[in-house]
Parts: sequence; structure tokens; C-alpha cells
Amino acid sequence: MKISPTWVREFVDLKVDDRKLAEDLTLTGTAVESIGQDGIFEMEITTNRPDCMNHYGVARECSAVYDAPLRPLEPKLAKAQGKANFSIEIADAEGCARYTARIVRGVKIGPSPERIAAGLSSVEQRAINNVADASNYTLWEMGHPTHAFDLDLLQGGKIIVRRARGGETLKTLDGVERKLSPDDLIIADANRPVALAGVMGGFDSMITERTRNVLIESAWFDPVAIRKSSRRHGLHTDASHRFERGADFAAASLACARVAQLIVDSAGGQLEGEQIDVIARQIKHEPVPLSRSEVLRILGEDIEQGEIERILRRLGFGVTPGRGAVAVPRSGGPPGSGGARAAVAEEAATYTIEIPTWRLDVEREIDVIEEIARVHGYNQFPNTLPEFAGAVAEHPDAAKNQRLESGALALGYNQAITLTFISEQNARQFSPAAAVELENPISDEARFLRNSMLPGMLEMLAWNLNRGNDDARLFEMGDIFERAGAKVDEHKHLSLGATGNAESASLHRPSRRYSFFDMKGDVEMLLSAFQHQSMYYDAHAAAYYHPGRSARAVMDGATVARFGQLHPEIAAARKLRQDVYVAEIYLHRLYQHELRQAHYEPLPRYPAVERDFSFIFEDRVSYDLIRGAVEALRIAELRKFVPVEIFRGGAIVAGRYSLLLRATFQSDERTLRDDEVALWSNQIIQALQALGGTLRA
Repeated sequence: MKISPTWVREFVDLKVDDRKLAEDLTLTGTAVESIGQDGIFEMEITTNRPDCMNHYGVARECSAVYDAPLRPLEPKLAKAQGKANFSIEIADAEGCARYTARIVRGVKIGPSPERIAAGLSSVEQRAINNVADASNYTLWEMGHPTHAFDLDLLQGGKIIVRRARGGETLKTLDGVERKLSPDDLIIADANRPVALAGVMGGFDSMITERTRNVLIESAWFDPVAIRKSSRRHGLHTDASHRFERGADFAAASLACARVAQLIVDSAGGQLEGEQIDVIARQIKHEPVPLSRSEVLRILGEDIEQGEIERILRRLGFGVTPGRGAVAVPRSGGPPGSGGARAAVAEEAATYTIEIPTWRLDVEREIDVIEEIARVHGYNQFPNTLPEFAGAVAEHPDAAKNQRLESGALALGYNQAITLTFISEQNARQFSPAAAVELENPISDEARFLRNSMLPGMLEMLAWNLNRGNDDARLFEMGDIFERAGAKVDEHKHLSLGATGNAESASLHRPSRRYSFFDMKGDVEMLLSAFQHQSMYYDAHAAAYYHPGRSARAVMDGATVARFGQLHPEIAAARKLRQDVYVAEIYLHRLYQHELRQAHYEPLPRYPAVERDFSFIFEDRVSYDLIRGAVEALRIAELRKFVPVEIFRGGAIVAGRYSLLLRATFQSDERTLRDDEVALWSNQIIQALQALGGTLRA
């Protein structure tokens, strides 16, 4: 948000230069990110401080920081003529608590005075005409949104604040015809909608060069209602930005008067009647008690009573002292020491703090103490460590997390972090589990909590590819969320993503592209860190994987990972211009296994015996079936059984393949006899023949 320091100085006299001003404001939490070449501040105003999203609010902060008087906003209006023959009705008190209006007749539309146009230009706002600019200028001056209607285009002599009816439409100022929802809060005249409340005015009642009579509106709208309408219609305006975060209930009347003053000053005209101010319900802030002893306990420093009162009053808080301070001699020791602390506790005063209407973020005593601390200056507090008498408890999964993270880093992956929000399409595409929809999403493209880590991983890989980084390996560890009936299940997953070269080109060899087998090897390496009785891989992967280049890992009967190449159709839809490989490791299942502990085994004293078996199998017979058939024999001396070579074509007919298998037998107690090895070999042959295999000569 852009703020002009020159504009701020209209409300408070400051003796410091702009650079020092920016530094001091930043230290109080009203952060100035940069100063432009034109001297304009680029500020980062947090969402809980809409009161600072304007020049007067920033000037109020300066008043507290530098203890300088703040000039009040006091519009000077000529005496109104006659009586305003216009009525306001609030039909939805929850959506609109207050609506204020004022009529100006006989205006002449034209360009704004130089001062107004220059002020708007300094914050990159385009001047339109003297009436529209008066409303916009007031928004940037004091932060409360207003709107000006062409009074002659309003029908029936009245305004009604209500919810839209089924089938109603509104053409907004941007020229778009919008279909309204019964959830939309609107401003209507006697016959039709004329504005989307708190978001944007209507096209059919806007100010034009033919306008002669103006109705100024200023209101307080419910933040939730405005936020929903803004999101529903894809409209984010300066007005909605502020109403969504909470407007100042008391500022409606002042803002209306300020706009009226600027219009009369720049466009002429005459005020008709007094201000129309309709209040449907009061927005009140309950007083907050404050104790100096609590200020000392929280901040650890004795802040003088006068300083506390000065800070709060400069910020607009009402301060009513309770029990008066009693002068007690200090018992010795520097401020903040035990002796001083005891003395201050005896002389501590209490206050009743009235919260200003523009500070919606202050509700409790601790909030008031935070205001004291930030204006006093966090940098003024001594650097001390808090007392701690407990013990640090390590998370039960910390060692497992560390093993996987270090393993992924060792394999060449870089750790990344993505948002936990995804779109509805991603939620449906990458997980069969029901996704959790957010009540207040940050955008329509992020309406669900993620039920898979893959959407975020694919976005990161695409981001790298689109910026010329063709070789990327990333991993992310985080939580996914699945709806299970009325409750939400939260599980921890690890995702891997890789694309590009597995090995870069060198003087001695060309580059080698990353493949399915590289991803399988990486997954195997990570899973090998955990103890298990059985482990196998099969082709049962999800539909978003390439059907011929994907697999799942099953550990002790539970699926712990799926991995492979992204399906070409999905890759094309995401405009990924090269093959992408991903993996999902289900940590909530994997962590049911303990980490594998290194242990010593002496080298075998007796020799091993190897036997090779060459079989022809039908394509339907997978290696999983072969391995399972051999393991079912439970030959204790069979230490290893692995495939050595696979062959298709030649003399092998279509639909079959030749597989060379190697078995290693060994005993820890004796040298094996030939007849024993022959017996076990015959058992293996019979088991493989039972699968339809044919032993080759």
C-alpha cells in the first residue's frame, strides 16, 4: 500500500526526515518496505490494522511515536438549506448496522483541484472528476469508503439496504452485468439494485458530466457479507479491501461530511437538509481493564505511568485511572531487578481502557499491553532470556523425519514448502478421499485443504521448468487432510518430484535422462531405513500415473508408497514440456515401523553355493508371483534369490519371456552338501513350474 509522507505531515508536525520516519514506523509494526524515487512509502499493513490503511491512521501512529499533536478531521460545511426529502431504510440490520447519507444539489462536474488530483496521483490513483475524486480522496485520507450517486437517477426518493432477490441483476461501474445471489447485500432504490454494498457502485446511477444533484452514502457493512460478495463476483476493490477487514462504525458520519465538504469546495452546489443517519444496531467495544503490574509481568520492564497513559491517549484510547499510585521508596536494584519489581507491584495502578471504534483488533488486556510495547519500542527492551524450568520433549517422530530428510538431501533433492490449499479440480484428480472445503478461502483456486501433496509438487516443478531450470529434484514433507464423515483425518506424507537429467553430460559420457528406475531406486533407498518383514513392488498405481511406468510399494502388507511418471495427458494439460516423475510416501503408515538399526554380523565361515535357473514364463506371470512362490518354500539356507537377466524375442514366442534367476544358499553352521542343494533346487523348479514356467535346457 502506498502512503505519501507529505500527506501524512498535513495532520502531524514531524521533525524527522522521511527515511528516519520510515525506520521508526517499521519498528512499531507499521512496516515501510521501501521508499520510491518519488519519496512515496510502500507499506505492508497487516490485515488486522485497517485503521492504518490511510494517511490519517498513519499520522495517528506518528503522533504516538513522536508525542506530537494530531490535528483533528473537522469538515467545515456551510449551513444546509431546506429539508432533505429522501428516506433511508435498512432492511438487513446484520449486514448493515449504519447508513449515512447527504444531498448536494446544483453541482458542476469537472476536473478536481490540483491539490486533490496530486494527492490521488501520489498513491497511483487516477483522477476522474471532482465528485468521484472527493469520495476517493476521503478513502485515502481517512480510510472510510464512501460512494456518490446521481440523485436524479435514483427512483422513488429512497434507499433500501437489503439482500438481493432471486433473478435480480446489477450492471456495476465496470460495465459488467452481474447476476445477483440472495446472499448478496445490495443498495437498492425503490425499484431496483443500484450498488453492490461495500464493493462497487452501479452503472445506471453513476456520476457523469450531466449530473447536477448528488447523494453521498457512507455506511458500516458486515465484513463477512462483503467478503463473500467480493469473492462470489470476483471483485476486489479499495472499498471491499477495507470493509472486509472491518470499518470504523463511528467514521460513517465524519466521512460523509468530509466528502460533502470536498464536493462543495470543488464542484459548487448547496447542501440540502441535514445529514440522514440511520443506525440499525450499535457496534460497541467493551472497556478493557489494565493493570500496571500485568504490564510489568508481561514486558519485564517498569514503564512509567505517564508513558503508558501518553501512548494510549495518542493512539486514541480512553484512559480512566483506577486506584491511584502510592509513592513507595524503591528497595534497591536496577529497573527490572527483583527489588524494583516488588516496589512497582506495591505502587501499581489500574485503568479502565476505552477502545476506539477504529481498533477492531483490540479486545483484551494483552492487546492493550502489545500497543504499549510496540510504541514504546521493542528495541528498547533489554535482551534477556525467559526463565524455563521444564524439559524439552522431542517429537516422537523427530528421528524418522530427520532420517528421511537427510536421505532425500543425500539423493540430490532440495526441500520445498507449498501452501496447504488446492483447487477443487486438483482435490478430485489426485485423491479418491473427500477433500475438506474451507469456509473462508483465500481464492476460488484454493478452496480446499490439500488431500494430496502432488498438486503443490507439480506446481513447483512447472515453476522451475518455466524459468529454464530443466533439471530439478524436490521433496516436501507435510500434512494432508481427508474428510471422513463428520470428522477430518490428518495424515503426514512425503512427496518427491524429479525431471530432467539424472546424470549431467561430462567429457567422458553424454547426459542420461531421469527415468522410472531412478525414482524407484530413490524410493527404495528411503524405505530401506525402516525395519520390515516383507517388501514388494507391483504395478497397482493410481490413474494419474503412466500405466507402464509406475508402481506401488507394499511393506508388511500395507501400501506405503506410490511412484512413477506422471500420466502424459495430465502432463500435457499442465503444459509440462518434459517427463516428470513423482512419488508419494505415506508416512502415517511407514512410521508404524521402527527405524532400521545398524548391527554387526560376522563374515560367514562357510562358503555360499549359487545355482542359476533359466525359465520361460507367460507375460501374465509377474516377478512378484515368482518371488512369492519361492519364499513360500521357507528354505532357511536360501539367503538370496534375484533376477539376473530377462530376454524377449528370438526363439521366445510372443507373449512369453525368458528369465534367468540366481539362488544363493549358505549356512552359518556347516558346509552345505551337494544333495541338499540339489533338493532345494528341485523344490524351486517345481514351485516355478506350478506357475506355468518352463525350465530351459
